[in-house]
Amino acid sequence: MMVSCTPSYYKHSTKKSPTVRKNTTTKVAKTSKTKPEHKSNAYLSSSVKTILKEAKSYEGTKYQYGGNTRSGIDCSGLVCNAYSEADIKLPRRSADMANEGKPVKLSEVKEGDLLFFATSGGSTISHVAIVHHINDAGEVFFIHSSSSKGVTISSLEETYWKNRFVKAKRIVGES
Repeated sequence: MMVSCTPSYYKHSTKKSPTVRKNTTTKVAKTSKTKPEHKSNAYLSSSVKTILKEAKSYEGTKYQYGGNTRSGIDCSGLVCNAYSEADIKLPRRSADMANEGKPVKLSEVKEGDLLFFATSGGSTISHVAIVHHINDAGEVFFIHSSSSKGVTISSLEETYWKNRFVKAKRIVGES
């Protein structure tokens, strides 16, 4: 099945400039079970801000295999749509996306980088996500379309994701 990566509502002429949020970092006591929040994204490139803003706009959208609309979307559809807003075309399948960009060590990932997972057993890539933020403790959070939760933000510290992580790639940024 061939699925278009570009959403039907996407028009280059209607793109808006991303807004910059004020620093809303919250200090958390060491005894708190709440995780520290991420720092301001004011240092991010306009492309990364656009990608993250578009991905976040899908939060809560249900998962649909092969979907790429707000009524249902899969992991690679979410990534394609988000990157498309920054005028970056990616292959539609997560396994093909994994061949794009520059390899990045997990300890060096940044917002906007792609994370690849093997969720079907073995080492074959079957899931992709976008790094959403990294908190003050270094915990990596990513936005993705989960078959059980739809578009959501998860942590790489969750056992399920940690055990299935394969690699990270940078599409936007230094080459």
